[in-house]
Amino acid sequence: MRWVAFALGGAAFWLAFFHRVAPVSIAGELTRAFDVSGAALGALAATYFYVYTVMQIPTGVLVDTLGPRRVLTAGGLAAGAGAVLFGLADTFVAAAVGRTLAGLGVSVAFVALLKISSQWFDERHFATAASAVNFIGLCGALSATIPLAWVITVVSWRSVFIAIGLASMAVAVLTWLLSVDHPDSAPAREASRGNWRADLVAVMKNRATWPAFWVSFGLSGSYMSFIGLWLAPFLTQVYGKSTVVASQHASAVVIGLALSAIAVAWLSDRLLRRKPVLIGVALAYVAVWGAWLIGVPDEWTLVACVLMGVTAPGFTLGWSCAKEVNPPQHAGMAISVANTGGFLAAGILQPLAGALLDWSKAGHASDVGNVQAAVTLADFRPALCALAAFAVAGLAGALFIRETRCRNIWENKS
Repeated sequence: MRWVAFALGGAAFWLAFFHRVAPVSIAGELTRAFDVSGAALGALAATYFYVYTVMQIPTGVLVDTLGPRRVLTAGGLAAGAGAVLFGLADTFVAAAVGRTLAGLGVSVAFVALLKISSQWFDERHFATAASAVNFIGLCGALSATIPLAWVITVVSWRSVFIAIGLASMAVAVLTWLLSVDHPDSAPAREASRGNWRADLVAVMKNRATWPAFWVSFGLSGSYMSFIGLWLAPFLTQVYGKSTVVASQHASAVVIGLALSAIAVAWLSDRLLRRKPVLIGVALAYVAVWGAWLIGVPDEWTLVACVLMGVTAPGFTLGWSCAKEVNPPQHAGMAISVANTGGFLAAGILQPLAGALLDWSKAGHASDVGNVQAAVTLADFRPALCALAAFAVAGLAGALFIRETRCRNIWENKS
């Protein structure tokens, strides 16, 4: 039963990452279908992050009070309806509503799956289960790059999202029928259903929680914004690469992150240190942004994408840092608070980068007297600067992380 519950929760989390990254592969199709500007395209993609951000903390409360089975079932039905609406949308507004509804549905998957892991696996196996959760999500992201870019050359992107929506509904039904929240037949452990308002306030009043929020805000937010939308337009417009090749570059980023996240977690556990490892990878990540701003030679773009993925996973340590400075019984809320930062930043950055790109392109076209002027690195540089600035904010957050030596230190605080 543990593997049934974990597999169904994992399927929901796979869908969450697919929806998160999918716009990078269909950006051109969306622009043509709805005839929108870069800022509007960014806003459409960011609707997912708006609702995801708002739902992180409520999800932590819901899975503690209602149980992950009910939450995942409701989320799967909502996500399925949203994906179908997105695929059928004939107006920009309808597409935005569909993506928002899909984001609402999948926003519960991460916390619910970690809740399932905490209840079905021994404590000493929880880290392994959490690593598997991260890997499942990255597989979903990978599916939204090269495979999706290829599929939409064979069938319409609309058909893909309708199929994804129906699959999401099927997973929701199976979750309701087959999943079990807890190995015990008793309804739940009442200890987890106490005064959640007071618990949440305690987590948010703990100043040691917030550096992890800013780490996620800067590092995860800039990464998700770039890989989730703007990487493909950047590579196709500035470097003249095809959509498929740009998706291959996006896949390289995701694969780099998947492998590096495991290595970073292992190194942190091996050294019994969180802070120096986090600062080290954050510094390297900021350096990659510096390279994009200066200008990466065309033959080195794939290498730069790999390096971006390898240096990006500092934010995954932020979840542990938040959990380890709060009481163990508040771990879910602590992780939710930290995780909120990345989605808030992505919701800000995707439309902001699009608006900056529109402004820069308009200025360039005016200077050369040609509204069809080719897009250059200079046109993209203001948007890249915004993304890089958020990455620097994440590095700054890492400097204020409290070192835990990989253990919960709440009991050691007065």
